Amino acid sequence: MQAIATIGSFFLGFFFQTGLLTLFIVRAVKALVTPPVYARLIGQQIMRIGYYSLPVVALTSFFTGGALAIQIYYGGNQFNSEAIVSSIVALGITRELGPVLGGLMVAGRVSAAIAAEIGTMRVTEQIDALTTLSTDPFKYLVAPRVIAATLCMPVLALVADIIGVMGGFVVGTQSFGFNAAIYVQQTVNFLQPDDVISGLIKAAVFGFIIAIMGCYHGYHSKGGAQGVGRATTNAVVASSILILAANYLMTSLLFSA
Repeated sequence: MQAIATIGSFFLGFFFQTGLLTLFIVRAVKALVTPPVYARLIGQQIMRIGYYSLPVVALTSFFTGGALAIQIYYGGNQFNSEAIVSSIVALGITRELGPVLGGLMVAGRVSAAIAAEIGTMRVTEQIDALTTLSTDPFKYLVAPRVIAATLCMPVLALVADIIGVMGGFVVGTQSFGFNAAIYVQQTVNFLQPDDVISGLIKAAVFGFIIAIMGCYHGYHSKGGAQGVGRATTNAVVASSILILAANYLMTSLLFSA
């Protein structure tokens, strides 16, 4: 009976948290589409989420593109197919690695910051003070962050695509002796608009996930500084897992044909 009780308690807790998250998302989406809109706060969050995340996304994508080019070159070398380096690097970066790695990097940086900020406001009763002043916390705290993250992630993914392909270009031309003009021409000929667009769609969904997870765990944090620390950790872990799961589902839907 103890084992059955443990299993039952686990599933009850799981469904409770799922329902709580669903209600949170519904309230957040409602706050996105109803006035007022705090444009100044959205602008501040765009700077924090988008602009300040550019260095880490750029460095990650550049070295990822270079490492991918090396692996494809030595793998293709076994079958005399070194010429595919440019095409596969461009495809891998734009479809998968650009948005996914960019999303994971932003999740580690932004989701933790959002959870820590809102969690601190929760444990110090600042959110209760907003409610007392007739200010909806979802419109003032959640909506600007969700809007900013959803708008910024496609831009960051596009930057990651460009720099990632550039990383493959640098490695291919400097280390393996590819002709620069031919490398660029093969990349342009092989890459299709749908490849880039699919990555940008993924990135927008990842941005929504990052902001929602950060806001959710911060909003429901409790227990003082230790609770804020747990909320920060849970936000990063949940964001990363959901990004990978969402990437699999969207890849299956977008490329199933």
